[in-house]
Amino acid sequence: MAAVEKTTHQVSQKEGALISRRVLYGAGYCVLVVMTAYSAVVVKESRQALPLISVQTVAVDANEEVVAEPGPGAGELKPGEYGPPLRPAKFVPIAEPVVKPAKIQTPRSQSGVTAETRWFNGRPVRPAKVVQMLVTGYSPDARSCGESADGLTATMHSVETNAFRLVAADPTVLPYGSMLSVPGYASELIVPVLDCGGMIKGNRLDLLFRTHEEAMKWGVKHVNVTIWEYADGKPAENPRAMR
Repeated sequence: MAAVEKTTHQVSQKEGALISRRVLYGAGYCVLVVMTAYSAVVVKESRQALPLISVQTVAVDANEEVVAEPGPGAGELKPGEYGPPLRPAKFVPIAEPVVKPAKIQTPRSQSGVTAETRWFNGRPVRPAKVVQMLVTGYSPDARSCGESADGLTATMHSVETNAFRLVAADPTVLPYGSMLSVPGYASELIVPVLDCGGMIKGNRLDLLFRTHEEAMKWGVKHVNVTIWEYADGKPAENPRAMR
């Protein structure tokens, strides 16, 4: 019985010692954690943060532009400095580019083209001669053309050709396709001879108008008619093939 009690007492002592060591270890761990945290706080509070950049305030004129320019001691940076301060620099305007005028290529003049040269049917023409002629007017209706009022000229062109601006002449004097300009008619543009008439003989012309009233308003006049010729050296086209 005494042996059993002795054994129980020894076991109790061992368990008590084990519990005491665990409590001691836990207390020591807690103290270590608290000291570590306190040390971190003390270090953070005692540390002085370094400035990100060295700032220098400079008075700048409103007409000057501020650019970066190294100051004295550039390259020898002190702790907390990350480059040289900004200094005002004199603004220099950029000169405007010099624009040279483009060279204008003058087209080569065609053979025979002069200051008096005009154009007809896409070809250069020039005055050949001036002839005084007796000039009358006619319309494409029956009052002027009678039974021949079919809307076609002697060269089988429509009377609407060239916007009703064409001429009837004596083919033996002015062949079909001849080019004329008549003062007071068609704004003195060049018009072709595409028609003839039974009464139009010799130095006579009959000018086509849209209406009989316009033809009568023209009346009968003696005018100086300019006759034109092609200036490119090529022959005139057959007016019958130009319909």
